[in-house]
Amino acid sequence: MAIIELTDISKSYNDTQVINNISFSVNQGEIFGLLGPNGAGKTTILRMLLDIITSDSGSIKVFDSTPDYAAKDRIGYLPEERGLYKTTKITDHLVYLAQLKGIPKKQAQEKAEYLLRLIEMYEHKEKKVEELSKGMQQKIQFIAAIIHDPDIIVVDEPFSGLDPVNTKLIINILLEQKKAGKTIILSTHIMEQVQTLCDRILMINKGSVVLYDTVDRIRKKYRKNLKNNSVILEFDGSVDAFSGLDCIRKVIEHDTFVELILQDADDIQPLLEELIKRVEIIRFEQTTPSLNDIFIEIVEGGITE
Repeated sequence: MAIIELTDISKSYNDTQVINNISFSVNQGEIFGLLGPNGAGKTTILRMLLDIITSDSGSIKVFDSTPDYAAKDRIGYLPEERGLYKTTKITDHLVYLAQLKGIPKKQAQEKAEYLLRLIEMYEHKEKKVEELSKGMQQKIQFIAAIIHDPDIIVVDEPFSGLDPVNTKLIINILLEQKKAGKTIILSTHIMEQVQTLCDRILMINKGSVVLYDTVDRIRKKYRKNLKNNSVILEFDGSVDAFSGLDCIRKVIEHDTFVELILQDADDIQPLLEELIKRVEIIRFEQTTPSLNDIFIEIVEGGITE
């Protein structure tokens, strides 16, 4: 069931089209990836969704109605532009933000302490924000977005400035939020986490939609569109067995297998039939492009929807 619906949304600044007739929906309980290169319009979409700015045309529904104050209290937002009160103590800061969302002070204090332990920051709870490293501030800003137990969590570049350990920590919290039935919108230009985290994605470039589907379907769909079609082959025999096969453009040897770069993805089945005659095959697997591969090809103009 869709919990967020954007229909035919457009936005311009000073006669420059930033968002061009974009439509998509986000289902309850999913992690939805909003992807694109820097400057593609991701943050503008989020700001319209959150009613921070208004669209020039189209409609936006959250919880099946136009966003209002009650709806906003059910949303947690980690903006790309971080903003914490530098001279305020961490706990006081979190409690204040929770109270703004209608959480009673005592409950807010308990939740702040729980979350500080969860992100391994409890020992720093009496420090001022300005005393923290950039990564620590990032973690505080993240829990500020979820302290009021929102139904929708919107995070814009949540892993920026985090080391791998803390990135994993935030990912685990997001996954736990999903298990609890929360809906998460993850906006980023980093593909690695998206491929494993997101149920569906919307990829935009220059303000327009270029991909909108599940991660698996997108990767399978664009398997044939990428320039380097390849298969992984484990076999008993010699690479000399590939001699004379015109469909193979390049052979890359690894420790336990070879990667065969083909002239065309349509050559895969004929190649398999020919290899069966020449070598003993242990493993024959068509590679599936990563989201990062697809992302690069789209941005560079190699493929289109």
